[in-house]
Amino acid sequence: MAINGVSIGSNVLGQSARKLTDQLASLSTQLTTGKKSTTYAGMGVNEGFAIAARSQLSNISGFTDTMVKTNTTIGVANTALQTMVSIGNQTKTAAANTSQTIGSNGQTLPQQTAISQFSTMIGVLNTQSGDRYIFSGAALTTPSVASAEDILNGKDAAAGLKQVIAERNAADLGTAGLGRVVVTQPSTTSVSVAEDVAGSPFGLKLKAITSTLAGATVTGPTGSPAAVSVDLGASNPANGDKISLSFNLPDGTTESVTLTASSVTPTPVGSFAIGATPDATATNLNAAVTTAIGKLANTSLVAASALQASDNFFDTPPQRVSGTPATATALVDGTLTNTVQWYTGEAGAGPARATSTARIDQSIAVQFGARANEDAIRNQLQTIAAFAAVTVAPTGVNSGATVAALSQRVSQNLSTRPGQQSITDIQADLSTAQVAMSDAKSRQTQTKTMLQGIVDQAENVSTDEVATQILALQTALSASYQTTSMLSQLSLLKFL
Repeated sequence: MAINGVSIGSNVLGQSARKLTDQLASLSTQLTTGKKSTTYAGMGVNEGFAIAARSQLSNISGFTDTMVKTNTTIGVANTALQTMVSIGNQTKTAAANTSQTIGSNGQTLPQQTAISQFSTMIGVLNTQSGDRYIFSGAALTTPSVASAEDILNGKDAAAGLKQVIAERNAADLGTAGLGRVVVTQPSTTSVSVAEDVAGSPFGLKLKAITSTLAGATVTGPTGSPAAVSVDLGASNPANGDKISLSFNLPDGTTESVTLTASSVTPTPVGSFAIGATPDATATNLNAAVTTAIGKLANTSLVAASALQASDNFFDTPPQRVSGTPATATALVDGTLTNTVQWYTGEAGAGPARATSTARIDQSIAVQFGARANEDAIRNQLQTIAAFAAVTVAPTGVNSGATVAALSQRVSQNLSTRPGQQSITDIQADLSTAQVAMSDAKSRQTQTKTMLQGIVDQAENVSTDEVATQILALQTALSASYQTTSMLSQLSLLKFL
């Protein structure tokens, strides 16, 4: 009878060797990949936590990408806004310190500089970040503003700012060039000043009259249209007595003309001659009032008119003089065909910041939109545009005073006013969004570290431990092979 050798495929030692071989292969894979398994089934009971943690890590990665893009856009916007702040400050300083040396083109050097500064602002407002126009509100693919050339000079049949200023100037001056007021003598001893039409938005508007003229009676402003008057009565004023008329101008400023009774020959500037009788004095007063109002109208009123016309042009919709300018009594909305529309972005009723939002956390979203027609930007744009658009006669008798009045108003309009939005306010809003993103990033960094720890604990292995286990398995497997080899060669003869 034959005795067969021990079969390695069927004995316990062989099965143990195969098990050790499988374990060794698994550990070798772990040592190579650093992972417990290449399948979810092999990861163990904690893999469910790892899957949930990995999902949250993916969300954090998405929020991080969003914040990077949003921060880039805000950075570009802040650079653009800072450029505008710099332009505003430069123009304000130049206007406040400008000499009234008028060039052959009818402008001072600061005015000529304002033309290029206005063009720079227009370019800045059409800044893009990636494929989006920053200052177009929700209309991300639409340029924010028209070109500087079109805004100032018009395009085709659509009027630009210069034409609107010229029309408004004619409407404010009126046919007589006295700012739409009428100076008359109702009696031989009196002088009256009245607005030409009740309710008209154009020209000088009477605010007050004050007098120290001895024996004179002043009235007004009263009536419709408003009027004031002074009656000298039966006696002449004393030398040095004064009368003052105050007017509201179209841009909201107030100017006064003050005349002094004088017996000096020749009559000083800003005075009226005391005549031999009250009748003669009233005639002299009438002439002096007419001259003084004419000068006011052709200097300060021209400047105020230009700034108000610029405000009309940059309004939504733009406002135009209705009818023949010199006799017009109303404004009318400009249309797409007859007036350049300077702002071409989205102009919804909601806040500008809300036109662009970004979710930076599960429960936090930031707003970082902007529009070129926001009050702060529009005010600076229309002020600098008016400064750049006005020209005067190089040798005109009133040209220097006109530019001086314009420069003063430009400097004032570019100054920060309490309760009025400034460009730095827009920057502060965007800074708030950046602070929120910075805080969110800090929280997410901590959360990411914790979640990654959960994933690592559930899925990763210690290579040192695996290497130790491999060495132990190799030793055990070697012993197992040797024992199995010896048993496989055993026979009855060898056994006996």
